Amino acid sequence: MRVKSLSLTFANGLKLFDGIDFSVDEGERVAIIGRNGAGKSTLLRAALGMIPRSKSEGEWLYGEPMHNISGRKRRRLLCQVGFIHQRHNLVPRATALTNVIHGAMVRYHPSFRVWNQALAPAHLRDEGMELLERVGLADRALNRASALSGGQSQRVAIARALMQRPKLVIADEPVASLDPVAGEEVMELFSRLVAEQNSTLIFVSHHLPHAVRYADRILGVRDGRIDLDCAADAKSIEELGNIYGDNDDDDD
Repeated sequence: MRVKSLSLTFANGLKLFDGIDFSVDEGERVAIIGRNGAGKSTLLRAALGMIPRSKSEGEWLYGEPMHNISGRKRRRLLCQVGFIHQRHNLVPRATALTNVIHGAMVRYHPSFRVWNQALAPAHLRDEGMELLERVGLADRALNRASALSGGQSQRVAIARALMQRPKLVIADEPVASLDPVAGEEVMELFSRLVAEQNSTLIFVSHHLPHAVRYADRILGVRDGRIDLDCAADAKSIEELGNIYGDNDDDDD
């Protein structure tokens, strides 16, 4: 991903970003940190063209332009991005396996075959089961998503994202809704599985130890710009906390 001179001003005149530049290379693991309201999540959505930018010289994904392209081409590029949100967005009445198989919608036609595990081809069911095995939930495959704990639901969401076989995985506060123990387990599992799949990873986090531990590189957002771009081991958690620390939940 590459972004050049991205600016964003809201209708009320509030300027959130002013001429932001950044890039993420293939295979990198990048953490985006910042205080509440800094716009970390909004920055990624704007970079992907999911919300209008006030000004930009361009955005590129996998070397292809995201600016001045048709909606169809934008969707084709975004199909190669796996999204993981802090709210798991599973289908509550569907089983864990069906929710994982939904991840294949972007690459399988006709797509109605992935609406339910009973309709899915055997090779997709096998792939979904393998991913559930990798996240430690093979024994919950036929449980409804509504019956899963928060940590289990996030594991299913991770498996669903990986079912896309994405080149890039973007995680927006992936463990913010979990308790500390479950959050640590899920973050470690998530980071390892993305690495095993050779995907590029960008994750937004206000949990600074996770940024240091699971990223190769840290981008810090403050005052409408990226004012930190360094290797994850170049700064201590205490140093980062003095600038970007925030104990509240992040909704931006």
